[in-house]
Amino acid sequence: MSHADILIVDDEANTLASLSRAFRLAGHEATVCDNAARALELAKSRPFDLVLSDVVMPGRDGLTLLEDLRASGITTPVVMMSGQAHIEMAVRATRLGAIDFLEKPLSTEKLLLTVENALKLRRLESENRDLRRRVGKHELVWTGETMRRVMAQIDRVAASETRVCIYGETGTGKELVARTLHEKSARAAAPFVTLNCAAIPADLIESELFGHEKGSFTGAAQRHIGKFEQAHRGTLFLDEIGDMSLVLQTRLLRVLEESEVERIGGDKPVAVDVRVIVATHRNLEEMVEASTFRRDLYHRVVVFPIMLPPLRSRREDIPALVEHFARQICAQNGWKPVSFAPEAVEALQELPWRGNIRELRNAVERLLLMAEGSVDRRAIEMALPGAAGVSSGPCADSTGVSGAGPLASRVAGFERATLLAELERNHRHVTNTAKALGLERSHFYKKCQQLGIDLNHLPKESGA
Repeated sequence: MSHADILIVDDEANTLASLSRAFRLAGHEATVCDNAARALELAKSRPFDLVLSDVVMPGRDGLTLLEDLRASGITTPVVMMSGQAHIEMAVRATRLGAIDFLEKPLSTEKLLLTVENALKLRRLESENRDLRRRVGKHELVWTGETMRRVMAQIDRVAASETRVCIYGETGTGKELVARTLHEKSARAAAPFVTLNCAAIPADLIESELFGHEKGSFTGAAQRHIGKFEQAHRGTLFLDEIGDMSLVLQTRLLRVLEESEVERIGGDKPVAVDVRVIVATHRNLEEMVEASTFRRDLYHRVVVFPIMLPPLRSRREDIPALVEHFARQICAQNGWKPVSFAPEAVEALQELPWRGNIRELRNAVERLLLMAEGSVDRRAIEMALPGAAGVSSGPCADSTGVSGAGPLASRVAGFERATLLAELERNHRHVTNTAKALGLERSHFYKKCQQLGIDLNHLPKESGA
C-alpha cells in the first residue's frame, strides 16, 4: 500500500483516536480535526492525499466542508462517512464531488481499501494531467546519423535493468534520454522521478533523496517521502550527479548496494526497487582521479555510458527540431501555425548554439512571438543578434571574427579562433595547449565548452 497523508474530520474523539491509530499502523500519516472550520484551514495550509470526513457535526457539517473545499480550489479526494446514512445524503455527497461514502461503524479492512483506491484514483488523474501537459514535450527529435547511433544505444539498453550514465553538455536533452529509457523499459507504468543534484541546496538534498521523519530536524513538521521511495518499482533520474558531495555519494552507494533507504530520523530501513539513471556534463573519470568522485560509486553508476552530442555536432537535426518546436509552441499558446523559410532554417543551422537544444527552443519561441506571417532570415537577424555575425558570413576576417554584431560575439569569435589555432600548433594535445595559453586544464575544458569546441573529436593524447 502507498503511504498517504490523511486528514480525518469528526466531532467524536473516540472515532478520531481509533481511525488515526488504524492508519498509522498501516503506515500512513493521520492528522485529526474535530470541526469543519479548522479542517478547511488545515487543507488550505498544506496538501493532503485524502480527507475523511463525518457528515453530521455541530456547526458546519461535512457536506458544507466538501462544498467549501471545492470552492477554494482544493481538489484533494474526499471520502464521507456517517452513522446516519441514507440514500439522499450519499447522492448529494457524490454530486458535490465525494469519491466514496462509508457507513459507520467502519470496517478497518474496508476503510484501508477505500484509501488505497482513492490514492490510485488520484495518481491516475495526476498522470493523465501530466500526460496531457507533456504531449509532444518529452520527445526525442532527430533525423541524422549522429542521433541514430545514440538511439540504437538507447534501444539496446532500455529493456534491461542496467544502470546508465548519460554524458552531455547542459541543454542537450539528457532528461529526455532518461525518460525514453524509462518509457521503453518494463518499468514504464511505474513512476519516473527526477532530481537535479546541482539545483538542491547541500543541506536539503539528503532529505529529498531519502526522506525524513516528522520532528527529525528543525522544520520537519511532517514525514517526507524521499525520491527513492517515490520511484519505487520505477526509475529515478539523478541529473548532474557530478555535483553530489562525497558524503552523499557514500549514502547513495549504500542504497544502490542494499536496495533500501533509511529516512533521516528513521529507525528502520525501507526496501526500494528502483532503476537509477544518472547524467552529468562533467568528466567523472577525471573526478575519480582527483578524488572528488568515489571510484566505487563510479563503477556502480557508469555501467553503460551514453554520450549525447551537442547540437553543433548534429546540425542536420535542426530543421526537424525547429518544425517540432514551432508546432508545439503554437499548439500550447493557441497560435496559428507559423512556417520558417528555408533560408531562415539555414541561418539557424549556422549558429553555434552553446546552450544546445534548450537555447534553440527558446529562440524558436522568441521568433514566433515576433513573427509576422512566416519567419525569414531577416527576422532571425533581428531577433537573434548573433545571427548577423556568424563567422561563415562575408564579413568575417582571417581570424574568424565577424566585423558586425555585439562586442561579446566578436570577443567569443576571437577566443574560439585562438584556441583552435593553438590546438593545431600543439598537434591537438590538450594538456600542452592549455599550458601554452596559461590555463588550467579544467579551465581550458570549460572554455572550449563555452565556445562550442568539441574536444571529443580530437585524437586521444598520450602521456596527458
